[in-house]
Amino acid sequence: MVLPWRRRRDKTVSAVELTIPTYFRCPISLELMKDPVTLSTGITYDRDSIEKWTGTGNNKSHGVERIPTPRIPISPPEVIDICAGMVAATRRGDAKKCVELVVKVMILAKESERNKRCIVENGIGSVLADTFEYFTRFAIDIHENLLKEILSTLAWAPQLTQQGISKLKSTNSLHCMALFLKDEDLLTRRNTISVLKELVCADRDYVDRLAQIDGIQEILFQILEVPICPNATQACLVVIHHMMVFQKATGVQIISKFIQMGLIPLILELLVDGNRSVCDKALAVLDRTCSTKEGREIMYENALTIPLLVKKIRHVSDAATDLSISIMYKLFSGEDGSYNGVIEAVKLGAFQKLLVVLQVGCGRRTKEKITQLFKMMNMCRDKIDCFESYVGSKYLKAPN
Repeated sequence: MVLPWRRRRDKTVSAVELTIPTYFRCPISLELMKDPVTLSTGITYDRDSIEKWTGTGNNKSHGVERIPTPRIPISPPEVIDICAGMVAATRRGDAKKCVELVVKVMILAKESERNKRCIVENGIGSVLADTFEYFTRFAIDIHENLLKEILSTLAWAPQLTQQGISKLKSTNSLHCMALFLKDEDLLTRRNTISVLKELVCADRDYVDRLAQIDGIQEILFQILEVPICPNATQACLVVIHHMMVFQKATGVQIISKFIQMGLIPLILELLVDGNRSVCDKALAVLDRTCSTKEGREIMYENALTIPLLVKKIRHVSDAATDLSISIMYKLFSGEDGSYNGVIEAVKLGAFQKLLVVLQVGCGRRTKEKITQLFKMMNMCRDKIDCFESYVGSKYLKAPN
């Protein structure tokens, strides 16, 4: 038995439904349009309906041409809903749903920079880090697709909370990323090294954990030796530099191991035609290798060393200038300093370049190193024929 008041309610609802204007309904599905788009014909359709219709072959040949229209930007609540769905799916161990949500994030991010910013600013990075760590507890090949999709997203959405970073420096996460650095797919390797770069820059403790992985130095060296792209090369150089500088227990041993692999000649080759960012980071790594006698000796033996250092002064960036001067200072000073290197630098025009650096302005430490380099050059004047023609006699005083 249906009560009278219930009947009245049902009739009211039906009446409301009948009052929806027909032009609010999609001509294809006859349903209320959720995302209306207007074609060049002037007719408006629901986006999903017209996309399905054109996707079945109904295109220009039938008089209809698809015209791209902007989608509604994603909002913070929508991103939060996606994050909540990801957390729930991870807790259930539902890898399929996680892949679906990660792909959805990627699609939304590609639509606009505004979408990308909204996604990054609303916590997707830390949620993905948690999902990544969870699924690395199982056999990696089972969830390989999901793990790679997450790294692909983290490569452009690197903002992580401390909790997110801690998830990605777990033993399982680190070993998974080390494995992906050797993957046959170049895109996977690029994404992985990009994520590692962000992590070592965000947390120095991450460097120690990374350095403990067997074979990690060989893996990083391989990425430099067989380049993927400039961005991957830059990221790899940053990771290597952080390992040399911040690895607590065996920093010197790490430098020595990289040197024995052949890192110095490889870095010098990168400096020959590398872009600005690559040169800056390559010189930073080279500067660290000069902190060991082993590194300096190998640099003395390489014919590219002095010409490249002189060339990079005032040629790439302020950072490259400071680093080149620092490397020259380390090479020429100390008990193992090379007078031959000083002489070669003078002949290549180092004196004039250093003088310009002083005139333009530089930091206190760089200025001190330049002063010491001038003294070394002055001491070598008797060993260079026509010394004045290289540097100009008015700039030098007789050695004491």
